Amino acid sequence: MPSTHPTCFSLARAPVLVLGLLSAFVLAGCGSASHRVSYEPEAFGSTTTHTRDYEATEAQTCEAARRALLSQGYMITAANTDLVTGRKSFQPAAEVHVEVEFRVVCARENTRGGKASKSTVAFATALQDRYGIKKVNNSASLGVGAIGSLSLPFSSSDDAMVKVASETLTDERFYDRFFALLDRFLDGPVGEDEAAAPAETPVASPPAAAPTVTPAAVPAVTYPVSSSPNRG
Repeated sequence: MPSTHPTCFSLARAPVLVLGLLSAFVLAGCGSASHRVSYEPEAFGSTTTHTRDYEATEAQTCEAARRALLSQGYMITAANTDLVTGRKSFQPAAEVHVEVEFRVVCARENTRGGKASKSTVAFATALQDRYGIKKVNNSASLGVGAIGSLSLPFSSSDDAMVKVASETLTDERFYDRFFALLDRFLDGPVGEDEAAAPAETPVASPPAAAPTVTPAAVPAVTYPVSSSPNRG
């Protein structure tokens, strides 16, 4: 009759299995931690990368931003007195498509006393989306009433654009060039006639002629004449 008591080999094997399972869990945890992406928290230290101050109103600043984006080939998707958005497409590689969405918000600067000042703050942010081509295989099927659908060996592949990355641009030189262009459109070009025409010197008007004074009529002075005696 076989013995029902556990052998020494089975008793010694149980702790080994437990340790093996624990090691597997630990290794799995380490493997997942190594593939985990860690992001640096926002420092919130720089306030000049995305902002500039302008001595203009919100409408004037956003209008200059709209003209600056139009001059660089951006398609304007929204244009208000305090918001301008534009989008531009790029093709850096054969199977890579990039779109940049530019957003400018114009806000009037406030003083500490709560009064609105004459300057406006322009906040600019650019979001870059990257797309890649993904092939999708489609198999042809034929519907049969009695059987159902019948798959055929014929297949076709379609190309579809899939978003693979999205990030906010943080290059200071990129925003410096945009703000410099916005400043140029905010000042406005000087007209040719205005630049070429010299300053006009006011011409002195000739002195007014002295008024002619008509002398008053002097009454005639009469003297009495003595009458001579008649000679006979």
